[in-house]
Amino acid sequence: MTPFIRYLNWNPSPFVKASMILHLGAIMLALWHPGLWLWSVSAVIFNHLLFTAAGLWPRSTVLGPNMLRLPPAAAQRGEVAITIDDGPDPEVTPQVLDILDRHNAKATFFCIGILAERHPELCHEIIRRGHAIENHSQHHSVLFSLFGPLKMRREVQHAQDTLTRITGQPPHFFRPSAGLRNPFLDPALAHIGLQLVSWSRRGFDTQETNPDVVLKKLSQGLSGGDILLLHDGNAARTPHGTPVILDVLPRLLDNIAQAKLHTVTLRTALT
Repeated sequence: MTPFIRYLNWNPSPFVKASMILHLGAIMLALWHPGLWLWSVSAVIFNHLLFTAAGLWPRSTVLGPNMLRLPPAAAQRGEVAITIDDGPDPEVTPQVLDILDRHNAKATFFCIGILAERHPELCHEIIRRGHAIENHSQHHSVLFSLFGPLKMRREVQHAQDTLTRITGQPPHFFRPSAGLRNPFLDPALAHIGLQLVSWSRRGFDTQETNPDVVLKKLSQGLSGGDILLLHDGNAARTPHGTPVILDVLPRLLDNIAQAKLHTVTLRTALT
């Protein structure tokens, strides 16, 4: 499929379509009625502020499709998805895999391209143990949400190529750094063929050092269809120096089992 045809698959959200019309109308108003240029500029500035707010809200669907929960059919089957970001990490990821094995659980790892290149053996092991690897950008830049359209598409495509080469399986899903984005991401994902995924519950385990607090955020009210967010890379550490995920994950899996739920990868949930 050519890039042009793939871009035709992009269907802008109602907000984006309305914004396009607003920008065109503002230009026409400024040209036909120069005395009203201040109103035109003000409308455009306000619209950009709304864009910024939507991009800073990771679970927003204003800028385009965003998977916040598993499909209803998966929820009815009692499925939950544990997603693990920012790896692979040579210290933490192998221990996470062992914990998942002991609980017969499956997870989705959103991997950073440059880390996958440094530790391809960990990517192979993730796949070998029945988990899935998805796209978390090539460099995990804190400025990702400020990228222009070409740079953003290159960043996502670079990771897509990297992870596909290493694992032999092209990622199906994308999650931006910290979930932050801008209007250029949706057409980039449409071009590459990826689906944006957020979460329904997160424990803030890159900041919170108390594993009990993280566990409560992830477990309280847990139900079928939840997408849970944890981190094997950039993990906060308990006062004893243990990566928080290693303390939380076994107890979280016990809670999932007690609730008569079971874990699946995102790919499995959508089949």
